[in-house]
This record gives sequence, C-alpha cells and structure tokens, in this order.
Amino acid sequence: MKETNFLHRMYQNICKDTGEQNESAKLIVVVRLLILTMIIYSLINSGLCLFASHTGGLVFCQISAVLFLAIFVLSYHGRTFVSFCTLNAYILVWIIFNIYMFGWNIGVQHFIIVLLIACFFAKYKHAAIKISYALALCILRIFLFFYCQDNAPQITLSARLNNAFQIVNTIAIFFAISLIAYIFSTDTQTLEYKLVEYNEQLKKQASIDPLTGLYNRRRTLEYLEKLFKAPEHQISICLCDIDLFKRVNDTYGHDVGDIVLKKIAETFRKELPSGTFISRWGGEEFLLIFPISNGDEANVFLGTLRQKIKEIVFDGGSETFSVSLTFGLVEHDFHSDLTTILKQADEKLYYGKEHGRDQIVF
Repeated sequence: MKETNFLHRMYQNICKDTGEQNESAKLIVVVRLLILTMIIYSLINSGLCLFASHTGGLVFCQISAVLFLAIFVLSYHGRTFVSFCTLNAYILVWIIFNIYMFGWNIGVQHFIIVLLIACFFAKYKHAAIKISYALALCILRIFLFFYCQDNAPQITLSARLNNAFQIVNTIAIFFAISLIAYIFSTDTQTLEYKLVEYNEQLKKQASIDPLTGLYNRRRTLEYLEKLFKAPEHQISICLCDIDLFKRVNDTYGHDVGDIVLKKIAETFRKELPSGTFISRWGGEEFLLIFPISNGDEANVFLGTLRQKIKEIVFDGGSETFSVSLTFGLVEHDFHSDLTTILKQADEKLYYGKEHGRDQIVF
C-alpha cells in the first residue's frame, strides 16, 4: 500500500502544472519524464563505469545525473517552454561533450532524433522554427560524424564497456521516442476514434427510423438499388400496412399508436427469417425485402407473421384491442425495374385494402 501511495504521489508530482497561463500540461509531463529518463540513464552508465573501474567515465556520468536533476527541479519554478528549451540546450551540449569524451561508437548522437521528435510535438504552430531547428540538428549530426573521423576521443573505453554503453543508449533512445509519441498521440487517437464512432452514429441515425429502430425509406432505397444492380437470387418484396391505424390513433391516442408500431416492428424482427431487410416505409407502412426467397417462400413467412401479429393484445386503457396487416407481395422477374416492382407491390396492397384487409395479396 505504501509503495502504491508513493508511486501515486510521484505521478501527481510529475503531472503538476507550472501555474502559468496558456501552458501545455502535456509538454511539461514530457519534459519531466525525459529528464527522469536521462537521470536513470546516467545512473546506469555510472554503474557500468564503476563496475569497469573507469573513474573518468564515472565522474562524467555522475555530473550528468546531477545537472539533469537540477533541470528537473527548475521545471517546477519556470515556464514550461523555458524548461523545454533548457532541456534541449543541455542535451545538445551533453551530446557534444559525450562524443568529445567517448567518441562516436557509443551511439549517444542518436539522442538528436529524440530532440527532433520532441520539437515537432512541442508546439502546434511555428513550422518555420521547427524546420530550421531540424536542419540545425541534421547539420550538427553530420559535423559530429566528420569530427570523429579525424579526432580520437579523450577517454578510451574498453570494447565491453563501449558495447554496454551502446545497448543502454539504444534502450534509452527507444524509450524516450516511444514516450513522446505515446503521450502526444493518445489524445489524437482518442479523438480520431470518437470521430469515427460519431460518424458511424450519424450514419446509423440517418438510416434508422427513430421510433421503431427499423431501416428508414432512404436506407431502403439505397439497399434496393444495390440489390437490383446485379441480383444473384430470386428477390421478393412486400409492402404492408396496418389496417385502420388511424382509428387506433383516434380512439386510443398517438402514444398507444406508437406502441403498436414498435411492437409490430419487434414482431417483424422476431418472426421473419434472418437476412430479411425490414424497413418502415412511412407512417404505418412497412417494406419487407426477402433477398434470397421466391414469392412462394415469402408467402409462407408472411402467413406466419400475419397470424402472430393478430395474436398480439394491446392495452388501450379502457379496453384491449388487436390489429391486423394487409400485405402486397411481388416477386422480382429480373426484367422490371425498381420503380415498377414497388408500384406493383403498392397496387397489390391497395387491392387487399379494398377487398377486406387482413390478407396477403400475391
């Protein structure tokens, strides 16, 4: 528990704001975590030098750790961007001095990439400054490379110690780059995910009838146009309508009418076979599309559905009641266009309405 509390307090201290206005809270966290990374890095290298009995390297690494610690303390007493610039300046000096002391092969020059990435994430504007800084870092790296070709390091490390430094440098650089990328990209990825999710919700809302949860007329027409372009199976389409629905609204109220619509939609989803495209065509009309069924098969499904709907008992307040549906069913002949098929279904529905209702006209 104490260890957990210590880590929590440490986390809170790292995230502590500078108190200045218009400062990036995320940037100061990155600065402090980078400094802590460099402190740990310097202490590990101190341990390597101590193990190898290399006094010069040990002194240099310990001085580096102390200076990084001083910058860490200063990050709580100044502006965030000042701390960031101070850290950049010191790491640049530190890189140059490391190469001067130990040479090119320990790989410390790769920390320039860390500074480059941090610079581009640090500010949202100032593109010219970022590009200029990137160019300066590139020139510095090239200069240091050619300097090391003509000048021996001041401190010669053993092959084992040199390789150990190279490994520690690689780990520290990869960790620092990952840290910067993770912290600055998290919000972007979250916002992008939310935007995609929001767009999906908007797309769904544009395709779904809010009352019944069925597809709306617009989405249905899109589906039909796609289905009719290259039909691979027999297609059956049914236009159906709640009989005397106006009487339901007038007698029991529109709230009860809405309940009837939702219950019928629920029954459609429950009773019709998987793959049936179910939509609210408008008002009390529904369009049912059977994309892989011929008319006889669809007629059987509708017969069961018609009976199930008649068995539903609705509470009208003072009394209970039931409703029925009339169905106009057509089978696509692979020749007629969409407009013709829909017109045929509407004519069959109208015929059923005019000749007694509560029936399937096929």
